[in-house]
Amino acid sequence: MHQLVFVTNNAHKLQEVSAKIDGQIKLLSLDDIGCFDDIAETGLTFHENASIKSHYIFDKYKLDCFGDDSGLEIDALNGDPGVYSARYAGEHGNHDANINKVLTGLQNQANRKARFRTVISLIWNSAEYFFEGTVEGTIRHERSGIEGFGYDPIFQPDGYDVTFAQMSLDEKNSISHRAKAMEQLVAFLNKI
Repeated sequence: MHQLVFVTNNAHKLQEVSAKIDGQIKLLSLDDIGCFDDIAETGLTFHENASIKSHYIFDKYKLDCFGDDSGLEIDALNGDPGVYSARYAGEHGNHDANINKVLTGLQNQANRKARFRTVISLIWNSAEYFFEGTVEGTIRHERSGIEGFGYDPIFQPDGYDVTFAQMSLDEKNSISHRAKAMEQLVAFLNKI
């Protein structure tokens, strides 16, 4: 059976992708291959950061793999926070501070259009393939909901009257940017 490394240690992400691959490929985490390195995301785009992750693993371990990068792009903020979504307010992963910075930046803005974007870089048989998913929406004026993480309490996807943080995990995952990119990856893998 062919093996594929997902450049993550997020067990939930791993399980989700594994279930969609139809058991034709054994999915491995960084933990499974003994990689505990901190892979620096120094790219200026989601494509670059996803590619940095997959190339790091391929170059070091010579294993087929894929990495992803995601973030929030807000039109009125010239696409920010973008690749800096996790550390927009300075400290990595401080969701409240990141949300506060976005809401402050949009205080006098009528245009609240935004999107979440995910890019996946797959290295398969030494060739690199990209898959991308987006979900369009708007930024609310205040937080709503307690589910999810990151910017979910202020992001309302188009066609819905609730934020990602007001949706169940299954509902969010059925329409999310990551789900759309993963579906393309899985379709590619299932054709091989």
